[in-house]
Amino acid sequence: MDWEKQGWFVCACFLGFVTPAHSITREEFFPFGTSARDQLLEPGNDRTEELPLDKPVLFYDGTFNNIFINTNGFVATTEPTSESTYLDQMPPKFGMIAALQGDLDTSDGVGKVFFRQDSRPVVLRQAAEYINRAFPEDDEVDPTHAVVITWVDVAPHQPQTRGDGAHKKRNTFQLVIASLETASYAILLYERNGIQFSSTPVGDSTVVMHAGFSKGLVRGFIFSSQGQYYRISTDDEASVRALAEETNSGLRGVWVYEIGTSPYFSNVAPGEVPDLPTEAPAQSTDKRRPEYTDGQVKYSPYELDPGQVEISPIQYQPHQPDNPEVVVVDDTDLNVDVFSYNLGTCTNNRNKCSQFADCRDYSSGYCCHCRPGYYGNGIQCVADGKPQRMNGKVHGKVFVGNSPSPVEFSSNDLHSYVVVNDGRSYIAISDIPTNVGPSLAPLAALGGVIGWAFALEQPGYKNGFSIIGGEFTRQAEVTFMPGNEKLTIRQEFKGTDELDHLVVSTTLDGRVPEVPLGSTVQIGPYSEVYQYNNNLITSSSTRVYVVSMPDGATETRTYQWRQTIIFQGCQHGEALSDVKPSQMLNVDQVFAMYDSNNQLIRFAMSNKIGDVNGGQNEENPCFTGRHGCDTNAVCRPGQRTQFTCQCVAGFNGDGRICHDIDECREEPDICGPNSVCDNQPGTFHCECKDGYQFGSDRRTCIETDRPVDYCEEGTHDCDIPERAQCSYTGGSSYICSCLPGFIGDGRNCQDVDECQQGRCHPDAECINTQGSFICRCRPGYRGDGFYCTSGRIKTRCETHRDGLLGVTEFGPRGPRPPVGHYIPTCDENGEYEPMQCHASIGQCWCVDRNGEEIPGTRSGLGSSPMCLDHGGVPPPVRPTPRPDVEVLPPGTHLLFAQSGRIEHVPLEGYDMKKKDAKSLLHLPEKVIIGVAYDCVEKMVYWTDITSPSISKASLQGGEPTAVIRSDLRSPEGIAIDHLGRTMFWTDSVKDSIEVASLDGSQRRVIINTDLVNPRAIITDPVNGNLYWADWNREAPKIETSYMDGSNRQVLVKDDLGLPNALTFDSQSALLCWADAGTHKMECLHPGWGDRRKVLEGVLYPFGITSFGRKIYYTDWKREAVVAVDRDAGRESDEFQPQKRTKLYGIATAYSQCPSGQNYCSVNNGGCTHLCLATPNGRSCKCPDNAGEVGCVEREGGY
Repeated sequence: MDWEKQGWFVCACFLGFVTPAHSITREEFFPFGTSARDQLLEPGNDRTEELPLDKPVLFYDGTFNNIFINTNGFVATTEPTSESTYLDQMPPKFGMIAALQGDLDTSDGVGKVFFRQDSRPVVLRQAAEYINRAFPEDDEVDPTHAVVITWVDVAPHQPQTRGDGAHKKRNTFQLVIASLETASYAILLYERNGIQFSSTPVGDSTVVMHAGFSKGLVRGFIFSSQGQYYRISTDDEASVRALAEETNSGLRGVWVYEIGTSPYFSNVAPGEVPDLPTEAPAQSTDKRRPEYTDGQVKYSPYELDPGQVEISPIQYQPHQPDNPEVVVVDDTDLNVDVFSYNLGTCTNNRNKCSQFADCRDYSSGYCCHCRPGYYGNGIQCVADGKPQRMNGKVHGKVFVGNSPSPVEFSSNDLHSYVVVNDGRSYIAISDIPTNVGPSLAPLAALGGVIGWAFALEQPGYKNGFSIIGGEFTRQAEVTFMPGNEKLTIRQEFKGTDELDHLVVSTTLDGRVPEVPLGSTVQIGPYSEVYQYNNNLITSSSTRVYVVSMPDGATETRTYQWRQTIIFQGCQHGEALSDVKPSQMLNVDQVFAMYDSNNQLIRFAMSNKIGDVNGGQNEENPCFTGRHGCDTNAVCRPGQRTQFTCQCVAGFNGDGRICHDIDECREEPDICGPNSVCDNQPGTFHCECKDGYQFGSDRRTCIETDRPVDYCEEGTHDCDIPERAQCSYTGGSSYICSCLPGFIGDGRNCQDVDECQQGRCHPDAECINTQGSFICRCRPGYRGDGFYCTSGRIKTRCETHRDGLLGVTEFGPRGPRPPVGHYIPTCDENGEYEPMQCHASIGQCWCVDRNGEEIPGTRSGLGSSPMCLDHGGVPPPVRPTPRPDVEVLPPGTHLLFAQSGRIEHVPLEGYDMKKKDAKSLLHLPEKVIIGVAYDCVEKMVYWTDITSPSISKASLQGGEPTAVIRSDLRSPEGIAIDHLGRTMFWTDSVKDSIEVASLDGSQRRVIINTDLVNPRAIITDPVNGNLYWADWNREAPKIETSYMDGSNRQVLVKDDLGLPNALTFDSQSALLCWADAGTHKMECLHPGWGDRRKVLEGVLYPFGITSFGRKIYYTDWKREAVVAVDRDAGRESDEFQPQKRTKLYGIATAYSQCPSGQNYCSVNNGGCTHLCLATPNGRSCKCPDNAGEVGCVEREGGY
């Protein structure tokens, strides 16, 4: 029988074809919930939250940069009025997108409303498929932005109801707003059985729920009138229940509408496919049951309608490892909608192909074909011989042995690497607990699919990626012998990410036999026969492995393995004609190990794909893998055992050694106009500059409606720069704000006479200046003008002088220094005189305000240098001396986190060398929040909320290393004590502050009370103080304590909004913060109470750091690092990375550590475990696991 006519494929395809006729399930929604990084709407009734959009939504003929999510099943374009104004009085006076609007409630803790913005390719692709299916006659669209809102198990609002909320009827539905530059679409999804009620009580009556679109009031010249109003449902409850049963998109329960277009709009346009696919007859469902006969398992044949191809029964032979077999896969739950080629031509669909592929038209459609030097399915193409990587997450539940409780997996990292030119694959899965890790060691095939995908090809045979590319679904059933434990492995391969790494999601479900901790597992070579058909691949085998117990005993065990791979290939032309119906995967050199110390499980294996019957043994090194070519080279076979090594595309060399080609440097115009080139190993990526976006071909950058930055152009109407600041707020908007020391609306600013406000000390005189003032202690008093005293508080100069005089001799006229000693001279305020002289040697020199000699100013005999006074321009608000600009040592730079990477900007003086900014670390799929720097070991530390974990990496090279991975919920802020060699971090879910040694040991909770949303944290190692901010919206505050958590105090609690960012400058002793609620930057000296405003008009600051007189902060809305001159009170520079996404934490990486010591600097302060500095000493503390490490803590330490 021809392999294309085998019956098992016909039936599997038939089952897959009828699946869309069923109603959509919750699992088929767009991803939602905490795992999708959704935000959660505040529980209650009629709750609203504003969502600022990264890209606007088009609704009717309007453009909206903000939307409002409401409990009551709708999204509004302006802040909605009270529910009493619209629940029984539709249409509303405001713009409304009603997914299913009624009087709803989530206060019982069961119902929830999730929402987020999303621009990930997998989400946009899903949205595009729904839209293009609903409008088959229109040109295909590719959304660039989506908003996903999901109402889950929401109940009707019934204020007088008492009893168990679990018995309420509940509705579940989803709204996705997908937008591109010229249009927006609403995709509505209603879960099967998800509409349990269709009306809600309003007053003494009930009102039918509503789905539709209302423009709201339209203002005319004199009167306002109700705008356009499109209803999906009617006033009949049956129309509401029908939402989950009918469609306009060809999929039951899925409704698609075009809701806004630009520049012209007429009305809402519904999807054009109201018909559903014909349901399969009930008798066609596969009702087979396995029959056991003589140790064999076989399935009874399908009962076929007349005219169908006959399907022969296929036997499953479990105990013959040397006889791989073909099995029939009976699984109607497999989703075959991975990627589908649509009818059409290359003219409209060329952008669906890989950039390394050509599009070819056929009579029935089009196909993509990889070019020579590349392989794949045309949608994804990779270079011949190039090593491949795979990243993903592992979820699910696994029972071990007879345990009644499962081990749960939640976003465990999975990484794989394949050396393609010899077929060797490596797989690692992290954070595997010890109670399940050894028992997973036999399952090398967890990552073995990538071995098949990139197996070493024998002549005439193809590996998986060559045939189906990187988008497919794989489901494997594992049955362990003799206990009959069963495990299901489901993997969704989602193509490649921006770094060309395969992306996979893995789910485990079932039970595995126990392998004791300390055991080792050896897996022998095995073979699998892969059977290929149009969109289905099956394989099976029996695996044998040996378990060596800790006591030396050994056990030989087996399990049966069968898998199904479903994909969507191109059905036009002869795309699959050269694929052999059966191929054998040979796997040997299998290595499996569980690392209990690091909780990692590792696999490695060699993979070859070839003839089912073994064929002739190939001796050419290209087919055996023993060639010695570089890992970035392809082996080209010659006659017999002859071969050559050739570097793959993107590399050059002799094939034995290959080096990456920097295409961006060698071909500066490779990406075309208005784009940015980002070099990657073996390839490069193009990104459009700000103000541009990819056109329909996904390659050409076209100009968007570029906003005008009036501040930068100088065409704003703010007051002069000496009195006001212009702040760009996005789009073509800006705000004017008066500088510190001035008052007004920003367009007209007047000087504030601070002297009228009594700002100086009573024993000081006040001198008003433009935008500032000066406080000066009166004669006979000392101080900075804010605080004056007649006591003997010595200045640095006086302390220096009197310290020398204290060891001098007493003569007849009082104390005098010994001959030859230099004694500094101090002015009337006790500060160093600018010129210092040493009479004994006859020389004078200039000093700075700290008494340090300024190089090059020392004069010879008989002459005096010209020394400048230490005064200068007074600061705008705080009358402290402006610090001198010091020449900074080379190598100081800023580190900041952005979208799965840490980048750095070198500093030249205080200026950012923006052209030299580069990525420091690529950390795909990580959300890095806090960044800190250890100047001793030149190590960067960061917090990641996806794992969650705290990790580090050397700036001088080296792999990222996780330092802490357990007992973390949401680690955010992080700070380093480089003197005491400890780190501190906040956890906003645990509401705690913890400390640990830099290697992650000696962990201790120091604060865990009265915290709500702690984030920013900073250390003052020299003085032994700790500072942190809590952005609790109800009561935000900034606090301090000693480093051991004692002496806790609130520093600031008034006039705060969202104090996200915190920094401490040791030179000026200033603590500064940026507030995303008040949009201000402020500073104070802790303990002085001299709070002052540095800058206002900041948009959404997240992280902040300081260096000298400059403050640098990251801003979410500006997507930039902004430099601020602290003393001048104005912004001085801005850096926007090439990749425009939100920026998180920021830190200063010093070329040399700041000077200073504390009591923990030497010999760990004499402590055996934790040494935590305090202002006057140190505390020796035990970690929280004191009993395990033999630490006994006594009062005041241990």
